Amino acid sequence: MRRGISIGVITIAVIVIVLAVAITAAVYWVLNRTEPFVLVERCHVTTPGGRLDLEIEQAEIASTIAAVAERRKLSQRAVVIAYATALQESKLVNIPFGDRDSVGIFQQRPSQGWGTAEQLLDPVYATNKFFAALVKVKGYRKLPLHEAAQEVQRSADGTAYAQHEEDAKILAAAFTGRVPKAVNCWFPPPSATPKPAKPGAARKELVRALGATATTGTVISAPSTRRGWLIAAWSVSHAQEYGLRRIRFNGLTWTANGGQDGWRDDKEAAQRQVELT
Repeated sequence: MRRGISIGVITIAVIVIVLAVAITAAVYWVLNRTEPFVLVERCHVTTPGGRLDLEIEQAEIASTIAAVAERRKLSQRAVVIAYATALQESKLVNIPFGDRDSVGIFQQRPSQGWGTAEQLLDPVYATNKFFAALVKVKGYRKLPLHEAAQEVQRSADGTAYAQHEEDAKILAAAFTGRVPKAVNCWFPPPSATPKPAKPGAARKELVRALGATATTGTVISAPSTRRGWLIAAWSVSHAQEYGLRRIRFNGLTWTANGGQDGWRDDKEAAQRQVELT
């Protein structure tokens, strides 16, 4: 009887020790692994019409298209047509190649008078050229989307643009600022020493797309809530590029360190100003 109890106790003790060693080894491996956990770069767009996942470059381009449309005082329909076209032509990526001499987000061709390849790889320039052609299409706002896009692009299969209309509507609602806090991005911290934030450079690039906008220091004027959210969406999308760590607007804050948490309450965030730091 005494011998049986001893064997059972020994067996339990051995199991406990083995588990303790295994747990200790696992914790040690997690704390000392050679490759740290990497946060995937991503942006989410969330509106009542649906949700889309974007790469950061796609969000940067989407926000630029919205800013250029705002500068030109174009309708929401024009923005939707532009997004559907860019989704079909390049998946909202600024690619330096394409069919024959096509380049850029709209796959415009230098040989057809759109501009030089270098110019067409500038999203602001390419978007302006697209909209300049679109507004010349008679009644484009009332045309089926694929017909309006085809009038500009003259592609081999103009019907292909139609398949992107619903996603384009989601993007337009988010990046034009019609849906507040709809755009959220996150990315891993730099592996080396972080470079200084460049809010001044970010403001300069924003103004290049959006046009004259009052700025003071790290603050950008937002004459309306909708325009403020357009600026905020542009800023979040470009935060990685310009090293922005915090964006504040309309009682909410986005931070690079807490990007996965989205926009959080911040009572000190102004309602008519977007602050970049």
